[in-house]
Amino acid sequence: MTSIMQQEALQAPEVVNEQLCENMGVIKELVKCLKNKPPKFVYTIARGSSDHAAYFANYLFSTQTGLVTASLPPSINSLYHTKLHVGDALAIGISQSGVSPDICSALQAAKEGGATTVAIVNNVDSVLANIADFVIPMHAGTEHAVAASKTFIASLSAIAQLIASYSGNKDLLRALPHLPETLEQASQCDWSVAQELLSTQSSAFMLARGYGFPVAQEAALKFKETADIHAEAYSSAEFQHGPMALAKPTLPLFFLAQADATLPGLVAFCQQMTELKANTLLACAKDKLNQHNVAKYILPLPNSLHSVLDPIACIQAFYPMMAQLAVQRGFNPDHPENLRKITETY
Repeated sequence: MTSIMQQEALQAPEVVNEQLCENMGVIKELVKCLKNKPPKFVYTIARGSSDHAAYFANYLFSTQTGLVTASLPPSINSLYHTKLHVGDALAIGISQSGVSPDICSALQAAKEGGATTVAIVNNVDSVLANIADFVIPMHAGTEHAVAASKTFIASLSAIAQLIASYSGNKDLLRALPHLPETLEQASQCDWSVAQELLSTQSSAFMLARGYGFPVAQEAALKFKETADIHAEAYSSAEFQHGPMALAKPTLPLFFLAQADATLPGLVAFCQQMTELKANTLLACAKDKLNQHNVAKYILPLPNSLHSVLDPIACIQAFYPMMAQLAVQRGFNPDHPENLRKITETY
């Protein structure tokens, strides 16, 4: 059985290719606005997979622009009705549907407070899109599977394009046009060893740092919602402050790496856990991994395009494996129990 989730995940390279071309105009307008009215800080508004994308934005804005960036709990506005001092802020709402009341009310409050507001949405006719000063479309088309895949990847690429343009990062700007090709390569990577290992497991840990941590969060969510596997995401540094006590030889430890300052420490910790007989799996760009004894299993990824883009390639390789694993375990990733495609929270 080829699930809709798997089919949609494989559409992501084409989606990103269209998005990078179609969004150049709105990105240019937004960057011009931000240059004329520089924000003093940035905050994101999202839930679920979109909140993982928002966390990716937090890392990128902080590291590439030096702006303090944080995720705003939507209930601060939707339930507590707190008036925040956001006149000097950039507020970014991220949502596939753009209809969840708490996300919309938080962005509306940001706009009323004088913030520059941006909506990254798939539905450009949504409430969230109508609130925002600037709309960055995902261009993902209809996503039928309840478990997000191509919309999450489209959110990440939209954020990367915005950051590249706003920060003027020349290396990232040069790398972005090649992202669809790298995603196509990633979608063909063989992660069957992970599928085989997880087919009989009930728990797993996803470990990463920096730009890769939001992708680890997304992967952990997908294990829970599609395959009935309890998975948790941790910074590999934070994992050593307590949760490491749970690491047993049979428990899978997924390490997700990107080619930046986090790589040596992450690989060294993976090797340490491997030597302790842990069930380690390491996903890393093939041109950045010189040793193959650092993990019990190596999950291949294409050559590194850019450290910011490496996590996007990683989740592109992960999704098809995850969809197949869910089916193998007897679950339907297109319609997980108790879940709906559009979730409205208050």
